[in-house]
Amino acid sequence: MSENSHKALRIFSLMSGTSADGIDGVLAEFELKEGNLQWHIVDRLSTTYTPNLRQNILACLKVESSNVLTITEVHTEVGQAYASVVKEMQSKHQFDYVALSGQTVYHIPRVDQAMDWRTVSTLQLGEAAVVTENCNIPVVSDFRQSDMAAGGQGAPMVSFGDYQMFSKVGSSLSIHNLGGISNLTYLPAKTEQADTSTQVFAFDTGPASCLIDEAVKQHFGLEYDKDGLIAASGTVHVPTLESLMQHPYLSLPLPKTTGRETFTLDALENYLSADLEPKDLVATLTAFTAESIARAYRDYVLDKGLNEIYVAGGGAFNTHLMSLLRGLLNIPIKTFENLGYDSRDREALSFGVMAYFRVLGKANTLPSATGARKATVAGKISIPVSAG
Repeated sequence: MSENSHKALRIFSLMSGTSADGIDGVLAEFELKEGNLQWHIVDRLSTTYTPNLRQNILACLKVESSNVLTITEVHTEVGQAYASVVKEMQSKHQFDYVALSGQTVYHIPRVDQAMDWRTVSTLQLGEAAVVTENCNIPVVSDFRQSDMAAGGQGAPMVSFGDYQMFSKVGSSLSIHNLGGISNLTYLPAKTEQADTSTQVFAFDTGPASCLIDEAVKQHFGLEYDKDGLIAASGTVHVPTLESLMQHPYLSLPLPKTTGRETFTLDALENYLSADLEPKDLVATLTAFTAESIARAYRDYVLDKGLNEIYVAGGGAFNTHLMSLLRGLLNIPIKTFENLGYDSRDREALSFGVMAYFRVLGKANTLPSATGARKATVAGKISIPVSAG
C-alpha cells in the first residue's frame, strides 16, 4: 500500500451542536486511496438530551447562569450521554474509533474588549475518557484546541471534512449548516491539475436557529418553530430587522466565528427595543437569520463564483426559512435530503473525517478557513488498555 493509501476504518462520530438539543451520531467507513478519500455511511443514530441535562447545558452557555459546579458535573454527564449512544451503536455494529466534537459551551475566537474577552480560547464539555472506559474503544476528541494554539479561531473546523467529501470537479459549492449558528464552507471547483484546498474558506454568518428557538421557547413553550409556521403567521417588523442588520459581527472581516455568547435575546436587547407581538418577534428573527445569511453570500462569496448551495442542519427543515433564503439568493439551494443524505449528518461526518486523518497522523485542518498560521494534526486520542 502506497504512502497515499491507508486502510479503511469505521468511525462513529457524535455531534451535539449549539442548539444543545441532543446528539446526532453517524457511523461511516473511511478509506484513503491514492490521496483521495472514499467514504460511505453505515448507520446513524440520534437521541435527545434529558430535559434536566439540556437545562444544565443551557445554563453553562451563559456567563450569568454558569458556575464551576454545574460545568464540572455537566462535563461528565455529557460524556455519559455520549457513552450511552456509543453502546447502543456497539450493540448493532463493530467499529474502530469514536469521534467527539464535544458540546461547545463557550467559544472566544478573538480578543474583544466590549465582550470582556481577553484570551482566545474555547471550552467543549463531554469527557472523552468516560466513553473510552465505559465502551472500551479509542476516542478522538478536542479538535479545536490545536488550531487555536496555531493562531486559528478554532472554527469552522468542518471545512476540512467538507473539502475531502464534497468538492466537485468543475463546480463551486457552498456547504451551509443551519444549526444554532449559521456557518458555511466555500469549496472552489476542483481541478485535476492543482490543489484547490488553499482556496477553501469558511465562516459563521451569524444566527441560524438559536434566536428563533429562544423566542419560541420563551413565548410559546416550544423547543422550535416547526416548519416555520409561527414565523409565517407573523409580520416582520422592518425597523427592528434593520436595527439587527447593524450588528457589528456582520461587518467583521474573514475569518470570523461566533456563537451563543453573542446571539441571545438578552445580548440583543438594544436591537430589540420594539414591543413586538410574539409571532411578529419570531417572524422578525427568522427574517434576520435569512437576511444576514444572504448578506454574507453577497459580501464574501458570490464574487468567487458559486454554482450550488447544499444546506444541512436542523434549520434545513424550517420550510419558511428555506423559502426566504431561496427568495433572497439567486442560487440553486438543495438540502442534504435532496442529495440522498440526512441533514443532521454533515457536521458529525466532518469530525469523522478529521478523526480518520488524526489516526493516520496527517494534518486535518484548513488554515484558509480558520486563520491559523499552519495546518495541524488536531485531536487527542484516549485509548483503553485493551487497545494499547
